[in-house]
Amino acid sequence: MTATLSPSAPAQPAPGPPGGRNALDSVPRWAWALGVVVLWVVVWALTKGTHTLTPAGREHTDVQTALGGFRDDVLAGRADNPVIQFTYDIGAWFTSVVDWFQRLVSIPDFPRPVPQIGWLGVTAVATWVGLAVAGWRIAVLVALSFVSFGAFGYWSDAIDLLIVTFVAVGVSVLIGMPLAVLVGTGNRAVNAVTNTVLDVFQTMPTFVYLLPIVLFFGIGAAGAVVCTLVYALPPIIRIAGHGIRNVSTTTIEATDSAGQTWWQRLTKVQLPMARKTIVVGLNQTIMAALSMATIASYVDGPGLGQPVLDALVKNDVGGAFVPGALIVVMAVMLDRSTTAASEYSEKAARGGLDLGRRRIVLAAAAVPVLVALYVSRTYPWAAEFDDLGWTPKVADGVDGFFEWFTDTFRGFTQGFKDLISSVLLDPLQSLLAESPWWLAAGALLALAVVFGGIRAMVPTVVCIGGLLYFGLWHDAMVTLNMTLVGTVLVMLLAVVLGVAMARSRAVDVVLRPTLDAGQTIPPFVYLIPVLALFGPTRFTAIVAGVVYAAPVAIKLVADGVRAVSPSTIEAGRSTGSTRWQEIVKVQLPMARPSLVLAANQGLLYVLAMAVIGGLVGAGALGYDVVLGFARSEEWGKGAAAGISIVLLGIMVDRIARAAAHRSGAPAGR
Repeated sequence: MTATLSPSAPAQPAPGPPGGRNALDSVPRWAWALGVVVLWVVVWALTKGTHTLTPAGREHTDVQTALGGFRDDVLAGRADNPVIQFTYDIGAWFTSVVDWFQRLVSIPDFPRPVPQIGWLGVTAVATWVGLAVAGWRIAVLVALSFVSFGAFGYWSDAIDLLIVTFVAVGVSVLIGMPLAVLVGTGNRAVNAVTNTVLDVFQTMPTFVYLLPIVLFFGIGAAGAVVCTLVYALPPIIRIAGHGIRNVSTTTIEATDSAGQTWWQRLTKVQLPMARKTIVVGLNQTIMAALSMATIASYVDGPGLGQPVLDALVKNDVGGAFVPGALIVVMAVMLDRSTTAASEYSEKAARGGLDLGRRRIVLAAAAVPVLVALYVSRTYPWAAEFDDLGWTPKVADGVDGFFEWFTDTFRGFTQGFKDLISSVLLDPLQSLLAESPWWLAAGALLALAVVFGGIRAMVPTVVCIGGLLYFGLWHDAMVTLNMTLVGTVLVMLLAVVLGVAMARSRAVDVVLRPTLDAGQTIPPFVYLIPVLALFGPTRFTAIVAGVVYAAPVAIKLVADGVRAVSPSTIEAGRSTGSTRWQEIVKVQLPMARPSLVLAANQGLLYVLAMAVIGGLVGAGALGYDVVLGFARSEEWGKGAAAGISIVLLGIMVDRIARAAAHRSGAPAGR
């Protein structure tokens, strides 16, 4: 692996005929790419605005009409459809599990006017679990988090969201870890198929698959669990598989020489050595699940998403902020708990804990927990949290701050938006969307070949063909423009902040809660202030995408840089490397697989926000999806737009992966 990433002296080319293959290979790829772009710009200047395949009004293509007809046929025949009956049974099981937990801890269990276990008992048990698996600091964090749910008047909604999250994440881990092992130990063909399916899951707009989820699983808790599961499953598979796949081959070969079986290699070498990356994958699955809280409320799912939507309907930023902030509190609590639990168990395995003393402490702490359980089942004050009246005060304060902030900074933000639009967004969109379709398609294909070779050419041809087939080429190019700009901004932030987090514990402690907030607070909450600052434009959609996508990319870069071997870093320092040289010549090259994964996840998360962009004036494919969700007669076009978003994501991702593979990164394998 080191030899792959380390610079080496260039090999002398074998003599060949002038103008032969060796002469062509001597031209750097950036020169070929520059030539393609220059030729593209020249032809664009001569043909601008022709054959752009801009749709005329709301006319539908035959494919879009067929998609709408397919949905109508499924709706008409669902009573006799065995597949729908089977999925309804699965949905009924999800509903029964969620309902059982709700009656246990969050809603009245008839004939009792209160749950079986009240808020005091639930908080005590959760605190004890935090103490048992992660230590007293996490126990304090858990206790404060649970108390905040009740203090702000959202106890039942918060616990309902926790229940849906735990069910969805539990199923995600049960399904995802075996698939992660398959990805981490499988061959290239297995990875290619798996990556394509995961890309579809992560980039397909949630509004597109909400209707099929309702159709196949029903509304309420079942629909909420399934839509959360669909979005939360890919991170654990992709990131855990990445960790397993990148375990040192030297270590594996050394243990194989001892005659170990495949199972022993997996359980005693690969999984333990990939533990930190697997925990990152679990954390990202939890974050993804919580980020679906508001979307799940569209299918009548229980949780904090509904009060967020109710407040936003009334344009009440402060009222939406409080439940949105509680989602962030929940995310921080779960993120710190899972990370600390992993470190705690690793420390215990090394013998770094006094297990006898720990058992005594846990046994002593169990006594007040049992008392709290009894009290919460007996006394009303310990069963239902009294409203302390904090929410209106906080909401008023947030509204006041929001008005001051927007009035103060609107001029600056408008100028910044105009600068980025005129310098970057407008020229790139004109080149992509106002080129004839054959020119843009040919240029994209040529760039794919230059950067990724045949490995990138095949998926690019398929995806371009799909975009043309579904009849939304022009809208796809507008969306591609916003996606490329957003992904570049995300990766700039990821490299700068990820390296800082990996090299400084203090920076990590300060930034991680902010990243959790950006990833889990419902986009609808921060869209209102962003709209006030930037207006309903493409730039607003890009800002929303960057806020949502940057946290996961930053965490992945930090994890990759942090995982670079200390001996490798010391070897670089021994040669007199400066701090800058250590970063750019040692840590970043050695962490290249994580950088590729971060770019992949950043791209997919930016694309996942395309629908939100459609709600704030960005138009293009995001608006097509929103229109299809809002009007049944437009569903076919909305579905075609959702599939087109997936095709865009796969195309750009495969080009990036092939380019990384060609330059020596193993990420593509």
